[in-house]
Amino acid sequence: MLNDNQLTGKTALITGAGGEIGTATARLMVARGARVVGVDLTLAAMAPLADLGPAFHPLQGDVTDESSVQAFVAATEAIGPLDIFFNNAGIEGPVHPVGDYPLDAFRRVVDVNLIGVFLGLKHVVPAMMARGRGSVINTSSVAGLTGTSGITAYNATKHAVIGLTRSVAAEAGPRGVRVNSVNPGPIASRMMASLEDGLTGGQGAAARTAFEGLIPLGRYGTPEEVAALVAFLASEDARYIHGAVMTLDGGFTVG
Repeated sequence: MLNDNQLTGKTALITGAGGEIGTATARLMVARGARVVGVDLTLAAMAPLADLGPAFHPLQGDVTDESSVQAFVAATEAIGPLDIFFNNAGIEGPVHPVGDYPLDAFRRVVDVNLIGVFLGLKHVVPAMMARGRGSVINTSSVAGLTGTSGITAYNATKHAVIGLTRSVAAEAGPRGVRVNSVNPGPIASRMMASLEDGLTGGQGAAARTAFEGLIPLGRYGTPEEVAALVAFLASEDARYIHGAVMTLDGGFTVG
């Protein structure tokens, strides 16, 4: 029986560490014995993690800026050889019909959700392959498996993350590096509240009720439930899971 979900002695890098999912994952990985480097646009975003003490190292960084990515990856490697990369930073963007979607807003979503994921892979995976080990978990979404009116940029980039995951998995697997994606459905979070309001013209409570009615388990997921899947994929218990698109949605996409 597999029973090795601990992360003792491992070094993990989490982008978007100030968001609810990043925060929950940092806490769980530290609890399981990892040293965690968290990256976000501001250090203030990660202030709630200060109680983790020396096991958590906050770094300011911008996933859309290649020099910044190189710097925070190098800083992580200085703490310890990078074993786990949770490539998690993302934004939802505004909600507009495709004909009204501002080009600058579309490009911003692409920069964060797609270019940011690519740059993380570009600067983390080669070092992992050189050592012959590592686990990468990219954050996609059920929006990468379906389509939703009004969020073309978000949908497009989350589909693209799945493509990146599969392509890099084919490249990295023979060198001992596992690459998977997590695809959360509706998760109780700031991002989901923003999408609810955007999709319904400010009627977020009604949107949540409607979304919950589409979920067979009858509720939104929690950041902690996403964190549990990410930490599992980072562990030796998941050592034969590679190139997978792991849906975590309470059954939202079963239909």
